[in-house]
This record gives sequence, structure tokens and C-alpha cells, in this order.
Amino acid sequence: MSGYDAVVLAGGAARRLGGADKPSVRVGGRTLLNRVLAACADAGSIVVVGPERPTATKVTWTREEPYGGGPVAALAAGLRHVRADTVLVLSADLPFLDKEAVRTLLTALDTPHAPGAAGNGGGGEAGASGDGVMVVDSGGQDHPLVAVYRTEALREGLERLGGEHGALGGLSLRRLTAGLSLTRLPHSTASLDCDTWEDITAARARIRDDGNVLDEWIAAVKAELGIELDVDTAALLDLARDAAHGVARPAAPLTTFLVGYAAAQQGGGPESVAEATRKAAALATRWAEEPE
Repeated sequence: MSGYDAVVLAGGAARRLGGADKPSVRVGGRTLLNRVLAACADAGSIVVVGPERPTATKVTWTREEPYGGGPVAALAAGLRHVRADTVLVLSADLPFLDKEAVRTLLTALDTPHAPGAAGNGGGGEAGASGDGVMVVDSGGQDHPLVAVYRTEALREGLERLGGEHGALGGLSLRRLTAGLSLTRLPHSTASLDCDTWEDITAARARIRDDGNVLDEWIAAVKAELGIELDVDTAALLDLARDAAHGVARPAAPLTTFLVGYAAAQQGGGPESVAEATRKAAALATRWAEEPE
């Protein structure tokens, strides 16, 4: 998987939200912008095109010319700060974009495709990965703002458009992508965006669904505390359950707190958490098995 920079478009009038600052709207306790920034936190640098706002991630801010000039002008402004050969381009209203989806896009860019796999009429040669990879949703709609591109190909496309139209303001992204050889990658979840308050409401409900709420909460807590740590959630939950049932209900939160403290004393990595969890779980089992 190649190193990459990221450009996030966070401008626009958000007319369908009544003029609200859409990137600052919160879904699952985090702003839409911060959720997107967390998904591309592995980028060498992140450029955000739009008015400056508080962010949980270090970014470079810039603005399109003229202000309000549309996505093509905004992309050109962001691309001026990109140094990597590969650039991830995102909108700031993707509540379900995550690091796994970003990795999938980047991997697809490095993976040879068969003839005809590239979109926009450019089949490409077998073994070539084209100018980029763009997500397409379940309805067949392209999402050029959930995509990864060869930086040079994108620059050439913007230069070509500028030469044809004299300026980039007001141009649609389709004019840009039509001139590129792009592979389409089906990914319905990553492409879910929030254009209306109904979309915001649906996203909040989806995050609070029983199947998602725990993972979403843990991700939100880690982002809030600045923690980058992947742990075995199931093992910790099993430990909490055993402590609650085998000892006493208040033992569950206290035990998990002590596990975290012990892991921090041992370096704080996933292995330290796993080892502390194993020891505490074994103790809870022995405790519960003792005859009264």
C-alpha cells in the first residue's frame, strides 16, 4: 500500500441543511469533519479546503479561488499542497468512512486490473492500475469525492480543464473524471453521505443501532482521548461479565479500569492489554469456582 496525502473538501453552502455548517454537525459525538479526518489519519499530510474549524487532527488549511467556486476549484487548491504521488480525495460529510475503507481504496490502486475494469470508457491495459479508484454505491452512482488518484494524472486533468474553460470555478467533477481512466470500487457504506437533515438523522440512528453502538462509542472515546490502540473488545467484555457475575456488579468497571492501569504500567500496547485481561479473567474464573 502506497504512502499518500489526503485532500478533504469542507466548503459548500449546505443549502439542503438550511445553510448549517455541515462539516461541524455532530454524528455519534464527533463532527462529520473529524470522523473523516480520523479515517485518513495515516496520510502523510492532510489538506482541508474550507473555512478553518477546530479539528482533532493536524491539517493544512486552504481555500478555493474564488471562494464558493465549487469542488473542482477546491480540489485544485488542495492539490497545490500535495507532495505524495497518490492523493486520497474526500468530502467532509462521510460518517461511515473508516480506515479499512481507505486501505481498500489504496490497495485497489496498487492492484492490477483486467482490461475493461477501468471506468469512463478507458478500459486500460491488463496490469495497469489507471489514474485512480473511485467508489460507486449500490445504485451505481459514482462518488469522485470518495476516491484515490494518481496525483500527476489529477494535476494534468485540472490543467486540461483550465485550458478548455479558462477557469475552474463552477465546473462539475464529472468534467474532470470523464477524462481519467478510473476503476470503480463498489462500497455502499463508505459512500453514504449527509446532504439533508434526514440523512443526518438516519446516520445518528444507524450509529446507535445495537450492532454498531459499542464500536462507535469506543472509536469516539479513543478519538476524544487521543488514544491509538486496538484491543480485543470481546475479551474485555467477557472479563467485565465474569467479574460482575462471579464477584459483584461493581467489580466489572473497577476490574476493567485496573486492567487498563496495569497495561499502561507495562507499556500500554495491545499485548499488554491482552496479558492483563487474561490474568484478570483467570482470576475471575478461579474466584467464581471457589466453593462457598
